[in-house]
Amino acid sequence: MPEGDTVWYAAHQLDSALAGRVLTRSDLRVPRFATADLTGRRVLDVTPRGKHLLTRIEGGLTLHSHLRMDGSWQVYATGERPRGGPAHQIRAILGNAEFTAYGYRLPVLELIRTAEESKAVGHLGPDLLGPDWDPAEAVRRLVADPARTLGEALLDQRNLAGIGNVYKSELAFLAGVTPWLPVGELAEGVPERLVATAHRLLEANKDRPGRRTTPPRRGGELLYVYGRGGRPCPRCGTPVRRAELADRVTYWCPGCQKGPQQEPPH
Repeated sequence: MPEGDTVWYAAHQLDSALAGRVLTRSDLRVPRFATADLTGRRVLDVTPRGKHLLTRIEGGLTLHSHLRMDGSWQVYATGERPRGGPAHQIRAILGNAEFTAYGYRLPVLELIRTAEESKAVGHLGPDLLGPDWDPAEAVRRLVADPARTLGEALLDQRNLAGIGNVYKSELAFLAGVTPWLPVGELAEGVPERLVATAHRLLEANKDRPGRRTTPPRRGGELLYVYGRGGRPCPRCGTPVRRAELADRVTYWCPGCQKGPQQEPPH
């Protein structure tokens, strides 16, 4: 599932393949931009911003994309057959003499003026993997609404950009509280530790396609609770539970995490 670390990894794969090279192929398969032709222009850089990707192209243009739940960008040697899914799922193709990038199942794809990028990403909070990361501001935003549940506050990209559904569940577990606990009820120092842990985990995972929140010594277990509904918690053995929070699947351990709980669906 694409989250901030996945997007950072994708951005750097794209940047390595496209930046500094002139586009020889350009195909945006969305009605609004289907006639746009970027061939002959040089890609300047590919920059991640939270869970957004900004591909900057000379002439003051930016191709803005968002992966959401199952979108992806994949890079192949030019001439190599892409293998990211059926051809009808391809929403964008950017190619040069050496590499071609294919954007699959992209729910957001738009060509905007680079000077107007703030219209697409200006609402985001501090970027966990950005050069301007500000943990104090992230904490301030996270707890700004004391009545809001921790899970909702973590998922709100206006608070801190880059956390998705996997990290939401894992961070709540590591904090020892359920995702339904109001942020105003977090013990002193917990918001700061949550933000620091989020930053540490995304930094640790950004350079690899997989994701791990557990220590390497824990054998093959990569995650504590996410995706483990009904299976024993790796810490205490209590069956991990699964329910919905803000229309998103949520996992937690009732043995390790304190606070309000949700009845699982029947």
